[in-house]
This record gives sequence, structure tokens and C-alpha cells, in this order.
Amino acid sequence: MRKTLQAFFKRPTTIIGIATALLFQLIFSVVWMTGYAGISDRTENLTVGVVSEDEMLGTTIIENLKQTLPVQVREVAELSSAETMLNERELQMIVHIPAGFSAKVTGGEETAVLNYTINESNPQMIKTMMSGMAAQITSTVNKQAVASGAANVLGGLNMPQAQAAAVGAALSERVVSEMQMTNPVQGINNQMVPMMMVLASYVGAMIMAQNLHLSSLAVRAQAGRWQVFGARVVINVAAAVVVSLAGSAFVLALGGQSAQGFLALWGFQALFVLTFMFVAQMFLIIFGMAGMLFNILTLSAQLVSSGAMMPREMLSDFYQGLSSIFPATYAVEGSMNILFGGPGIEHAALGLLYVLGVVVAVSALATALRRGNAGAKAGLPSSRPA
Repeated sequence: MRKTLQAFFKRPTTIIGIATALLFQLIFSVVWMTGYAGISDRTENLTVGVVSEDEMLGTTIIENLKQTLPVQVREVAELSSAETMLNERELQMIVHIPAGFSAKVTGGEETAVLNYTINESNPQMIKTMMSGMAAQITSTVNKQAVASGAANVLGGLNMPQAQAAAVGAALSERVVSEMQMTNPVQGINNQMVPMMMVLASYVGAMIMAQNLHLSSLAVRAQAGRWQVFGARVVINVAAAVVVSLAGSAFVLALGGQSAQGFLALWGFQALFVLTFMFVAQMFLIIFGMAGMLFNILTLSAQLVSSGAMMPREMLSDFYQGLSSIFPATYAVEGSMNILFGGPGIEHAALGLLYVLGVVVAVSALATALRRGNAGAKAGLPSSRPA
């Protein structure tokens, strides 16, 4: 056993394997602990839209919400405009105060209703936070705005102030809430699909990039650098189509939902898998096997900043900036729109194409600037320059 252990530790690959495991721990710990630090303190980056069609208590309620809620409160004139903003994720929730709200509060015969709308095509945390906030808003309106507004209205009818206040207090439990969910997600298994697709796709792209790099070192003894680069491109395109076909088929076969259908899911996944492959291989083309360190760092940073698990709005400015240049952000955005519903995938697809174009250009430039033969540097026989 001792000789066997010595033989293992004489191999560089053994040391590299242990070092890689340590680097995974270090990188993920640093990125995740810094990325999610203080996230609960940034709720002010979330926005609730309020549409008031009530001329009496509506203004009072809105002002009260602005003072008490830990999020931004934006007044929106039209309900249709608010619904569009919600679908495009500019708002995290709509609070609708319908016409006649004050009359129902003061009349005492009917229950006044506050309408809430939440877009489920978001990270799970959005639904959880907004549902809790809706209950808080209803409670606030009941205990403060309704009682105060009713007392003011009754006082304006020449009712004695004490009597008006007593009636207002009695009416303070006359408000209920109605919750509506748009783009509903069918279970937590479907909620986690965007993150799973990003994680599986990039890890797969990393492992493929590593093996393709080793293959390229072997074949460069017989092929020029541009032939090797061209072969990478062809292999990446073909592999992206096949891998995404399998991934999309498995998701739907196992009960996954797709608001836009199988072909849209397959096509979009093929695009972001292809982008992931070129990103992962770019680091290896530039840095050799040391590029895997950058791939590990990129994987960790993308999982934090993509918005698959936590809302990007609640991340620090640094990680929000990173999210705009990483392909996983656009992969998550487009996947949510296809799987659950949303404004479409044009923005996400254009973002991926932009990243893909930049990465291919950088890889081609690195190939053009490379001197000598990579195979010879790796100790492989070589008869021609790469």
C-alpha cells in the first residue's frame, strides 16, 4: 500500500486533482459568501407598483405604503401598464385599489378588496417575499389607513369626531385581499429547472472543454492551428444541438412545463449551451489547462449572479455588474420566459449572441497570436507549427 501511495503521489495528476478539490472549496466559499452578503438588506431595490382607482382613500393608502414598506413603491396610472411592467419584471408585485374602495369601507355592507398580482416567472424568493408583503399591506390598510380614512370621511359628514373614530375602528377589519398569480410555476421541481439547466450545461461544457483541449494537443502534431480551431467550432455546434436536444427532452419527459413549447426550449438551450462551450474553451485556449481555474471561478460567479436562485436586484452592485457580462444571466432569463411565460426571449438571445461573438473573436485572436506548437510544449511529438 505504501508503494502504491508513493506511486500515486509521484503523478502530477494526483496533486492537481487534490488542488482542484481545494480550489472548488475556496472559490465557492469566497464567491458565495461575498455574493449573498447583505442580500436581505437590499429589499429597497425591489419595486411594488400601486394602481389606485379610488379617489378618496387611495392617495392616503399609497402615502402610507411609501412610508412603511421596505421596498420602492411606484404609482402607476393604468392597470394594463402595470401588468406589462410586471410581466417584464420591472415590478415585483401590483397592488390594485379598485374604484369604490372607500365606499365599501365606509358603507359597512360589503367587504372592500385589495387586489394583488405576482409574477411567478421569477426566483422563488420573489413569490415568498411578495406574498408576505401582501399580507403586511392588507394588515396595514386594515389597522391604519382604513381606520384613519374612514374616520376622516365620517368626520366630514358632520359626525362627532369621537363617534367617527369609533366607527372607523369598527371598520378596520373590513378589508380583505385577493391574490392573482401570473405565469404560474407548477411545483418546486419546475422552479429549479433554470438553475439546473445552467449548472448542468456549464459543468458539462467545462469537462468537454478540458477533454477537447487534451485532444487538440494530440492532433496539433498533424494539423495546423486553424484546422484545430475550425474542428473545435464544428464539434461545439454539433454537440450543442445534440446535448440540448437530450436536455430539453429529459426535462419535459420528467414533468417539466414549457409555456412556449419544446422547439423553443430546444433552440434556446442549444444557443446557451453553445455559448457556454465557447466560453469554457476560451480560457483553455488562452491559458492552457490553467484555464480550468477560471472556469471554476466563472461557474461559481454565474450561479450567484444569474438570478436563478436569488433576485439579481438584491445583489451588490459588483455582482449585478458581473451578471450583465455572463451568459448564464441571459440563459436564466430566457429559460424562465420559455418555461413559465414572460415577455419573450429576444433580449436574452441577443445577449447570448453578443457574448458568443466576443468569446469566439477572443479565441480566434488567441489562436492567431499563438507561436510555436502547443503539442511540443506539452511533450508531444510535433512536425509542424500550430
